[in-house]
Amino acid sequence: MLRMIMEYLQLAIFTNRLLLEPISHQYKQDIFREFTPEITTYLYAAPPREIGDTEFFINQSLLEMQRGENLIFVILKKDSQEFLGCSGIHNMNSPYPQTGIWLKKSAFGQGYGTETIKSLKEWADDNLDYEYLRYPVDQVNTASRRVAEKLGGQIFGKYQHTNLSGKVLNIVEYRIRK
Repeated sequence: MLRMIMEYLQLAIFTNRLLLEPISHQYKQDIFREFTPEITTYLYAAPPREIGDTEFFINQSLLEMQRGENLIFVILKKDSQEFLGCSGIHNMNSPYPQTGIWLKKSAFGQGYGTETIKSLKEWADDNLDYEYLRYPVDQVNTASRRVAEKLGGQIFGKYQHTNLSGKVLNIVEYRIRK
């Protein structure tokens, strides 16, 4: 198990256009700059107020990866290494892991979300013992809903959830089957 956990910290996933690599402090300025109030509108997380908030997030993510609980990646353009956002798989040891993503605004509408989540699902299919991936999104976040639907996701439930900024989200939770 220790070997597998160490591999999580060095895991890279390549797609046609993207490179997903483990989160690191190398990207703290990018994350701090791009994880804005607009980007977090439909997310549980709140935008960082100071760079220390981003450093804390990265440290927590690395710790959770070391424990084998979560995988948190930065998303980069494969050709230019341009930072596009973050994505991950949470609760990896559960029969129902959860996946999610955020992209910087200039990366919207280019298919990066679907490409990223599809690659995470393929990795999970090969490496995790799970029944389905959970993919919760706010019901008005049509772009994220399309990601789940393109991957065969089916609506499992609806509920309200208050995010860290105090906004009530109306969540539609998809199940994406193995």
